[in-house]
This record gives sequence, C-alpha cells and structure tokens, in this order.
Amino acid sequence: MLRAFSHTNGRCAFHHAKCWPHRKSVLAIRREDVNAWERRAPLAPKHVKELTQMGYKVLVQPSNRRAIHEKDYIKAGGIIQEDISEASLIVGVKRPPEDKLIPKKNYAFFSHTIKAQEANMPLLDEILRQEIRLFDYEKMVDHKGMRVVAFGKWAGVAGMINILHGLGLRFLALGHHTPFMHIGMAHNYRNSSQAVQAVRDAGYEISLGLMPKSVGPLTFVFTGTGNVSKGAQEMFNALPCEFVEPHELKEVSRSGDLRKVYGTVLSRHHHLVRKHDGLYDPVDYDKHPELYTSRFSTDIAPYTTCLINGIYWEQHTPRLLSRQDAQKLLVPVRSAAGATEGCPELPHKLLAICDISADTGGSIEFMTECTTIDSPFCMYDADQHIIHDSVEGSGILMCSIDNLPAQLPIEATEYFGDMLFPYIEEMLLSEGSEPLESQNYSSIVRDAVIASNGSLTAKYEYIQKLRESREYAQSLKMGNKKRVLLLGSGYVSGPVLEYLTRDSNVDITVASVMKEQLEQLMKKYSNVTSVHIDVIKHEEKLSSLVKKHDLVISLLPYSAHPLVAKKCIDNKVNLVTASYLTPAMKELQESVEAAGITVISEMGLDPGLDHMLAMECIDKAKEVGATVVSYTSFCGGLPAPEHSDNPLRYKFSWSPQGVLLNTVQSATYLKNGEIINIPAGGALLDSVTPMDFFPGLNLEGFPNRDSTKYAEPYGIQTAHTLLRGTLRYKGYSKTMGGFVKLGLINPDPYPLLSSTTPPLTWKELMCKLVGIKLPAEYHVLKEAVFSKLEKDKSQLEAVEWLGLLGDEPVPAADSIVGALAKHMEMKLPFGTGERDMIVMRNEIGLRHPSGHLEDKFIDLVVYGDNKGYSAMAKTVGYPTAIAAKMVLDGEIDAKGMVIPLTKNVYGPILERVRAEGIVYSTRSVIKQ
Repeated sequence: MLRAFSHTNGRCAFHHAKCWPHRKSVLAIRREDVNAWERRAPLAPKHVKELTQMGYKVLVQPSNRRAIHEKDYIKAGGIIQEDISEASLIVGVKRPPEDKLIPKKNYAFFSHTIKAQEANMPLLDEILRQEIRLFDYEKMVDHKGMRVVAFGKWAGVAGMINILHGLGLRFLALGHHTPFMHIGMAHNYRNSSQAVQAVRDAGYEISLGLMPKSVGPLTFVFTGTGNVSKGAQEMFNALPCEFVEPHELKEVSRSGDLRKVYGTVLSRHHHLVRKHDGLYDPVDYDKHPELYTSRFSTDIAPYTTCLINGIYWEQHTPRLLSRQDAQKLLVPVRSAAGATEGCPELPHKLLAICDISADTGGSIEFMTECTTIDSPFCMYDADQHIIHDSVEGSGILMCSIDNLPAQLPIEATEYFGDMLFPYIEEMLLSEGSEPLESQNYSSIVRDAVIASNGSLTAKYEYIQKLRESREYAQSLKMGNKKRVLLLGSGYVSGPVLEYLTRDSNVDITVASVMKEQLEQLMKKYSNVTSVHIDVIKHEEKLSSLVKKHDLVISLLPYSAHPLVAKKCIDNKVNLVTASYLTPAMKELQESVEAAGITVISEMGLDPGLDHMLAMECIDKAKEVGATVVSYTSFCGGLPAPEHSDNPLRYKFSWSPQGVLLNTVQSATYLKNGEIINIPAGGALLDSVTPMDFFPGLNLEGFPNRDSTKYAEPYGIQTAHTLLRGTLRYKGYSKTMGGFVKLGLINPDPYPLLSSTTPPLTWKELMCKLVGIKLPAEYHVLKEAVFSKLEKDKSQLEAVEWLGLLGDEPVPAADSIVGALAKHMEMKLPFGTGERDMIVMRNEIGLRHPSGHLEDKFIDLVVYGDNKGYSAMAKTVGYPTAIAAKMVLDGEIDAKGMVIPLTKNVYGPILERVRAEGIVYSTRSVIKQ
C-alpha cells in the first residue's frame, strides 16, 4: 500500500549537472534541535551512499534523537562529525537556531519565512547578515506551481492513524467500545506497514458487524486532492470502506451498511458557490474568492462523522467551518426509541476533526492552537467557545499536530530524500559566497533561493515589504487596541477572559495576588499578560496599572471597589464591577461625573441579571399601562443536589468571605405595605422561609440587604411588597447560625491571626472564643462549644465536621471570618466532576387597566459544566464581560454611576447571554 519512491528519476537528474567542473564538495546533514519529536533527516543513508559513490564527502552531525541510526550513515559512507564548517551545503528539515548558523554557506531547510512569519524574521535577518544562501524546500515547485519536495503524504498517513486512535478514545468516552480502540498513535508503530495491519485488523472487526449499532454508519470526509489528502486516503483504504459522492453522504449516513465505513473526497466545486447566484466558476473563484461562500456546514458537515482537512486557508477565501457553524452542528439529536443508557446514541453526528493543515484560525475558524504529539487531542466546546485537553465532555474532538511526519520518521525521511535527491548536486556544486548570478541552477532550484549574498533575491523582495506593511498595520492596530485591566483571577475571571479575548483587538492585563491562578490563566488565554501583585497593599502600583488601561474590571471583594474607583477617577478610566453599588461607592458619584467616566456596578447575577429580568418585565408591563403591585426575587448559587452532602449543604464557587458576611448583614424589605427591618449580627438567619416553587430542591430563603431602595430605580413605588432574598438548601441557615453564636462570623481585625504572629490551631482559637483556658481536653472544649450553641446537636456536628475543634492550623488572616473563609474554601470546594447550579425566581404582580391581576414568574436555572465553567462563573462573568465590551465599543456611553436598569443596557446583555447558554423562562397566571 505504502510503496517506496523509485530512484530512477533521481539518477537521471544528474545528467544536466555534468556541465559544472567536477570538484570534491562537502555536504553536511545538520542535527535537528528545534523539537523533541523531530527525528527526521532530509536525506537517508541510501542517498548518502549514492553521493559518496559519486565522490562527494558527506558529514552527519551526531544525534541520538535521529530515528535512523548513525551506523547506517557510516555504512553508507557518511562521516559522523560535530564540526560541519567544512561543508559548502548544509541541509536540514527544520530551521537551525540563529547562533548555530555558519556565514557564507548554502543552507537548505523549511524556513517558514515566505509569508514574513513574525516568529522567523530574526532568523531571516541573521541569514542576511551572515550572507548565507538559503534554499527553501517549500518554494521548490514545477512549472505548474506544484511542490516537488515535501513530506505531505506522510502528514496524511500519520494524521489518519492518529484520528482513528482518537475516535476510539472518543467513542469510549461516549459509552462505546469500538475496533478503533486497537489502533495506536502513529509513532507507536515501527513503520507504516505495522500501522496498516492494525487498521486492517480493526477493519476486519468492523466487517464482522462489531461496531455498536447505536452509533450509526460512520462517514469520513477528505478535503483537498493533494498528497496530504491522498496519504490519509491510503491509510483509510485499509478499512472496509466505500467512497461515495458528496451528494450521497446524507443517505449513507442514515442508512448505510454498519459493516463498512464511508468516505468522500471534497473538491471546491462540491461546496463553494458564488454569493449572488449560487454557482461555482473556477476561473472567477481564483480571481475573486471573496465573492464566494461555502455550503460545507449545511450540505456536508451534518452528515460527517470525521473531517480530515488537508486544505490551507488564505485571507478573503471562505472558511469550511465557523464557530457559529459548530454551535449548530453540536445541537443534540433526539434519541431514538431504541436508545438505552447502556447503548446510547451519539450526541451529534460530527465527532472529530483532523486538521492536517494545522492552519490556526484558518479554514476551521475555531482551530486556534495546534495540538502536539505529546497532547494530540482536545475538545472544542462551541457553546462555551473553549478548548480543553480531554476526549471527554461535550464538543468536537480536535487533532491538529503541525509536525505529523515526525511520527513516522524513517519512511518520511526516505520519501522526502527521494524527492530532494535530484536537486542536491546542483546546490552542492556552488559556494554560498559566490554571486548568485554566476550559478547555473535549474529553475526549480533558482526559484527556491530566498536570500543570497546578504540580500533577498528579486523574487522574494516582497518579504521585506510584507514585513514593513505588517509592522505598520500592527503599529496602527496597537494604537487602536483597547486595553483592559482585570483585577482578580478567581472563579469568575475565566468567562470574562474567554469572552473578551474573542476580540483580538482587546489586550488584557490580569493583576492578582494568586500566582498559581495567574499561571493557569496565562496558559489558557491569548493576548493576556499577568501581574503578580496585591493591589490593595500597593496603591501606587495599582494607580500606575490603571493609568495604562482604557477600562478596569474589578472582581475583587466589594470592600476593595471604592479604592479601585478612586484610582479610576484619578486617571479618568472606566470601571465595571459585578458587586453592589454600596454607600461607599455612591459617595463617589460626583467625582465620577466630574471625571467624565463610566462606573458600572451590579453587573453580575445577583445583583445583575435579577435587575435586568425584572426591568424587562416591568418595562413591558408599563408599555401596556399595567402597574406593579408586588415584586419578589430570590436567587442562590448552590451545589447541584447530588453534591450537597455536607452540614452546610453548600460549596463555594465564589468568594467564601462574601458568602459568610452576607449572613450577618442587616436587611430591610416591604411586605403588604409594612417595612420590616432586620438588624445586623445574625438576626437575618431567624427570618428564614421555606421556598416551595421548586419543591424537589427543598429550598429556604432569607432577605438580602435593603430591598426597599429598589422601589424608585425600578419605578415600582406602587408595590405593596418588595423583597429580594437569598436561596439555600434547607438546613444551611441553622448551621450558619451556629457559627454566628460562636463568634466565627466576625469581620473585626484579629491580630492573633496575623501572618507575623505564631500560628494558632482551631482548637486554641475556639478555646479563646468560648472562654476556657488552654490547654483544654477535647471533651471539655466540645462541651463548652455545645453550651455556646444552646445544645443544638446539628450545629455541633457541623463544627466537628469542619475540624474546628482540632489541631489543624488556622489560616493567617486579618479577621476571624477571613480565616474561616479560607478554611471553608479548602474544606468545601467543588471536587472533580462536581457541578454547581444557579436558581433564580422573580415573581412580579401586575394590575392591568382593566382591573384584573397577573402574576409573572421568571425562572433562571443554570448548571455548571463538569469540565468547564461553574454556573456562578458563567452567570457573573459573562454579563460583566458583555458590559465591559459594550463600554469599550461605545454602546454604553452614559457617564457617572450606572446599574443595568435601562433598556439600552439590559436589552443587549440579556440577548447576548442567551448565546452563552444562560437562558430564562417566563410564564403568567391571570387572576380575575
């Protein structure tokens, strides 16, 4: 199947070289040192043997990594030698490091400079400075423009093996054992023949009908007709396969034979059409590709199990798939009647993409980063627009390795060498220091010379112009870049960064005291830089950071926002936060207006989405002349029911300290025309009410802060009831009440917990809080705590469960509640595979002009994703990010303090959060 290239053409190619005067020239094969997996060489021993028999000296730099052993090169007549300065021609596969270049030599390798690739411009500059003659294999083309020296076929072969292996893993993650599980990664095979046998063995099992019936017929689509696609198809042919025309794909994907797999080869005319008339004209397309669009996402992709992409994308040409296309293709299919838990159907047809082109941001728009041989697969989740390293979860399996032939290095070397060998002698019989004009090169070799004698050759002078053009565009772009400072790197920062980094014109700096969190974020997101700093303790540095940005997003605790706001006022920089507009923030109103900046608060979940959903309903009611007679809103971030197995029935997906302090806040609300005041200090926990609107969740609720203050901004002064509250599972408030009794929810400074003092154990701290002398026996302390808890056994059990009577050190903190928050964050995190949920219920009573009453019920329930963002992170982060983007883009231009109560603000945000999977429902009950 995978046959070797014949040497006949190689030998014949030397006849034209006899016009050069014969002299003993030296060729060197350099060591590959750019990538640990790069085990290839440009020439194999058989090529070295032929060169040495012709009288040439061949040096081979030693390398234990090279797949072909040194003894084979020695046997062929090569000389293993570190110093290769004697050579007139130095050949390699990949680029050498700049500091390894030797002046005035001939070099041949893939330089990746012909598009003025920014990463390789320092290499090109050094080549010019050292007056090196550079032959680039990529530009060795025949009269038709087809490359004559390439690894393309072996990229296709390796890519096909890899994706078959990946499909085995993906099917298993979806609940199906398949024959593909017996296929390994390409580099696990000594040669392609072994891989072919493994694929044939899998194919034999498929032909026996051993594919699970519930997965349906498998279809493979190959794009491109070049060597890459042909290599992939050769490997595919080892399966029991049938090739069909693209228009037949729909039928075979539904009713095809499960004892075979189906393939189709896609050419331009199959999916490209002119936008205005739906026709394809190849000549017109070559001239005006921007006038065309692709129908791949509608005509081919819905019937494709695996896409093998072998085409490169250029600007102004249509893409195969966009992010929006992926979202549509990943909509779950309806389960058939025969599907069971043990024999599930596939969630959607398109399971995998092997992008052999490895063209980031190219024909597959959402392929933004190549995978590697070490980590070959990732999952693209179109709904969240995130990529995670796994074969599990929702999304499309992606494989986009950019050095695939390195997985089959021996055959790839021999194949490539066969193609390169006919041109070696003419490159070898010249000195890099000689003028290019004096060289009698063939057109294929001459046209591949990028640089010579310290200058770009005439054919490639455009590279310098391209560089200058790009650098100029970058300077303009940098001038137009929008700079965002994100303060905080906790739970919510992920969705904020994910959303904002979709716009390459936004540069983000993340400042945080949490170094490990910063490092994780830097690995995950592009155009993001980090600053490790405690901005609260370094006000001058905070001011300096704010000054360099156009917008600040603060995800810090609400107590830090006045400080951040003052720095924004001083530097005339806009600010967005998700926290309440506190009295301390309101005091800055005049200063904010005088500075002419926008400060947006309450742009998260609660407060945030609760305001927006309320105002959308209230504004619509007013449009029909109705008045609001009551408004009640309860919201809570909770563990999903199956993960609520602890005394608090709670786990932390946002600031633990904020959760704890909320329980000792004061609260005010309006009920049936009467104002109810609840003092601070814990009385709030005595005002708990069972919530029965979702009976299966066993919820309780308690008032949250001052609800009455929203009557005026909401424009509902007519309401006789106005209550905003917090939801928890039943039992939470009682447990938290025990902590209040013990003095654990105390925000006052507590010097004994300072990092500069000797550490206390929880046992020692509890002794101080309940007033018994140290040292104390465990049972003595337990009895004292029990008395302090007024003999409440469930509260004592919670204290013991958290280890608050033990010898574990108390975390250093400014206050007792701060220490408890850090302790709880360690004791009550969401574990691997656990998810949280958001529950919100708005109930709005309306009186219509006719006199009849209507109750509006607005429900928002959002679950976190096991492998992605928590529900809390999504419902706080995305509204915050969307508001920030609206400020950057000028959609929100009001100056002063802003909360999302007007249609021009809440309208676009509610629409855009839907696209991020945050979906609410509304229903009405009419009363006479």
